Amino acid sequence: MEIWLTYCGAGLIAGMLAGLLGVGGGIIIVPMLTFTFTMQHFAEPVVHHLALGTSLGTIIFTSFASFRAHHQHGAVNWQVVRRITPGILVGTVAGSYVAASLSTNILRGFFIAFTYYVALQMLTGIKPKGSRQLPGISGMFSVGTGIGAVSSLVGIGGGSMSVPFLAWCNISMHNAIGTSAAIGFPIALFGSIGFIANGLAASGLPKGSLGYIYLPAMIGISVTSFLVAPMGARLAHRLPVGQLKKIFACLLLVIGTRMLYKLLQ
Repeated sequence: MEIWLTYCGAGLIAGMLAGLLGVGGGIIIVPMLTFTFTMQHFAEPVVHHLALGTSLGTIIFTSFASFRAHHQHGAVNWQVVRRITPGILVGTVAGSYVAASLSTNILRGFFIAFTYYVALQMLTGIKPKGSRQLPGISGMFSVGTGIGAVSSLVGIGGGSMSVPFLAWCNISMHNAIGTSAAIGFPIALFGSIGFIANGLAASGLPKGSLGYIYLPAMIGISVTSFLVAPMGARLAHRLPVGQLKKIFACLLLVIGTRMLYKLLQ
């Protein structure tokens, strides 16, 4: 019962973040699943792989609920979604293949570094000098490939990269958040397929796994996140998103530091 409550609690957090900030919640789900799977005594070599794959599996449902709610507010730029999706497909499949071949410690180290990067970006608003316009076909393909690859490696929906990118390209913040939620759907879908395919022959997986996706956790998280995401999307059009991002960044610093401490033990 405690495990199921943990899954449902993670889903509540993920759903709210997906709707409110345009992120899939994976940056919270992955460390929570890593901790929970360890407490369930899953085989150490597959714990983080399962956390990444399961996180992406939940984001399929979270991002769908989130972008549907944002679409109702007219905040999804579907032209951007169509242009970036081919690159997303290539990047997520390639990223899931690379992730399956890496050790747990390497994946954890990469996730920790990415967590610090996201927190720093949210706290300072640091952004590279850009053209302030969306790039052409090849540029969008390259951006999609990069976002998809990194998202697979850290088990997220890509919002921590796609929201800043769209904002740099002169897309309004509310539209950037809504469009990012829609971009998270193909990331999660293709990434999940990749983690399933690359995990089918893996040894040491617990009962209830489909490749590197642990179905009980995916179901528990998805149900609550799907219900809460529309609420977060509505709040995104009423609350000061900038201030909320700074609070979230502080939480990420705590999570990243805790994971780093565990990794170095």
